[in-house]
Amino acid sequence: MADLVVLGFSDKEKAEGVLRLAKELSRQELLDLEDAAIAWRTMDGKLHVHQTFNTTSTGAAGGALWGSLFGMLFLMPVFGAAVGAATGAIAGKLSDIGINDAFVKETASTLEPGRAALFALVRRSTPDRVRDAVRPFNPTVIRTSLTKDREEELIEALQQK
Repeated sequence: MADLVVLGFSDKEKAEGVLRLAKELSRQELLDLEDAAIAWRTMDGKLHVHQTFNTTSTGAAGGALWGSLFGMLFLMPVFGAAVGAATGAIAGKLSDIGINDAFVKETASTLEPGRAALFALVRRSTPDRVRDAVRPFNPTVIRTSLTKDREEELIEALQQK
């Protein structure tokens, strides 16, 4: 089961930096994210959300692959790929996997102007290495699905200098 961690940052650039870092940690097999999103509030108060996992394009790609395979069986691979991509895109658009969009918007609505938050749904991690890598960005823990003890341990570890 994945754990949800929402970290707050003083600005959008720091949140984006941690997202880039998460991708690097993923390449090093230190972090496995199921989904991630960044939300930020501009100085004029507008709220913006960027989801990193696009279900529409993923569905279209998967649909095109399966459509091509079925199309080859019936000697119409191009038609099969087109139909598969269209149905996959529709299915992807309608499915909401990973972090709930309403939760992201509700939590992000509490951000002060200029601040940002990173939402991460973590399948697996090497906690000490990930915390050490994220600490220089000075995050604050906004919300988690961790147990109370593990959440307090995370807060304490991120506040160490």
